[in-house]
Amino acid sequence: MSTIRNLAALAVLGLAQAETIGFGPHFSLGPTSSWIREANTTLVLPEVPSPQQDRLALWPGMGTSGGDLIQALAVSFSDPSANCGATAGQWCTWASTLQGEQLGGKQVPANAGDEVNMHYKYNDETSKFDQTVSINGEVVSTLSTKSGQAQGWGTAVECQAEACDGTAAAHEYLDTTIILNAADSSFKDTLAIEEATSSGLKTSDNGKTWTVDSIKIQSHTYNL
Repeated sequence: MSTIRNLAALAVLGLAQAETIGFGPHFSLGPTSSWIREANTTLVLPEVPSPQQDRLALWPGMGTSGGDLIQALAVSFSDPSANCGATAGQWCTWASTLQGEQLGGKQVPANAGDEVNMHYKYNDETSKFDQTVSINGEVVSTLSTKSGQAQGWGTAVECQAEACDGTAAAHEYLDTTIILNAADSSFKDTLAIEEATSSGLKTSDNGKTWTVDSIKIQSHTYNL
């Protein structure tokens, strides 16, 4: 089973109340024969869907050996003010982990064009994954969860309910870095990509550190 299908299955578990759930384009890696110690990427936010409907989510996620889904989120809501104090046309973004229930840090507004950095790092002292979400270089949301070992990493474009009859705009992830606990030269062979292009997956240390300069996710129209 591909990483994106694993991540999607985890996401659905936490969203059973939604009438409809769908997934669009993706770039995903895993599982690795090692485990992921650290992952870092920057999402350049596109325009929100028009009209804004509940709900469309963009996220890079990591499925873990503990059955968790570490997934910092950028979400377009029909009423963004009620969720994070945002105004029409803005996103809500925050650090989040699906762990049976959806755990989250502070939710904050973000604009199209903002660069949202989503950083996940395993903390040896606490045995937790620490999440840090920054907007244009300023830390805005954090979360730490004991989630086991991360096995794969992938991007997602997820619709729920009314947003599954709409269009998600094209967007881009910049400067993605994934650091494994030990080298896995076959990690590149796990890549699954759909409705997306990239600058290419590279390693300079025989498979412990993997980088992608650019991941471009295409526009996607749902009809579910």
